Amino acid sequence: MQTISLHETVTSQTLTHKIIEPTILYFGTPVALISTLNPDGSANLAPMSSAWWLGWSCMLGLGQMGQTSDNLIRTRECVINLPSEDQVTAVDKLALTTGKDPVPEKKLQWGYRYEANKFGTAEFTADPSETVAAPRVRECPVQMEGIVHDVRPFGKNVSANAFEVHITRLHVDETLLVGDGPRPHIDPARWRPLIMSFCRFFGLGGEVHPSRLAESDFMKFVMQGTGAVVSPQISMSKKA
Repeated sequence: MQTISLHETVTSQTLTHKIIEPTILYFGTPVALISTLNPDGSANLAPMSSAWWLGWSCMLGLGQMGQTSDNLIRTRECVINLPSEDQVTAVDKLALTTGKDPVPEKKLQWGYRYEANKFGTAEFTADPSETVAAPRVRECPVQMEGIVHDVRPFGKNVSANAFEVHITRLHVDETLLVGDGPRPHIDPARWRPLIMSFCRFFGLGGEVHPSRLAESDFMKFVMQGTGAVVSPQISMSKKA
């Protein structure tokens, strides 16, 4: 029997990488629906998937041509709604729509159209928020009211803004929650976020491997409510 050394085994499993320069460096995140108020007081709703959370803050990356960026800069507030994979058809109805009138020339070339009633287009229901003027999306299982803490231009060779949003109120579908006491958390086995990867919609598959981090003293510390929240998606349902 031929003996294979450890070095040979590792070498045989090594991936071959190729240096590429794509037109845009984008990998995707959970889809978020950003609701804001237009200058006339009507509600705007925009799908996006360049967002991440840390503690009670969220970073949003948005193009400068959209009405959402204008609204965030003017009102300094929004609601970040996270749809589940069950809402994918409704979310897709918002594709290639904009709340900006007239539509920017470049967006016209890309096939965008002006749509004044974004909630109606997606057949979503607008619910009042508690800490901001922008409405929440009733059908979304996670809704985060927030205030813009900071905004600045982002990136090179791209017309985008980075918005730092502080979460002021978090609403979560009760069926997703686990844990007794005043600070329950979202069960990741129940939470089915809609994921956009390379501009295509995906859901979550099954858990692929046990997580040592999930069972660590660090997560026990967080779940007890004595430490900083890692992410609203996997942590507490209400702010203390």
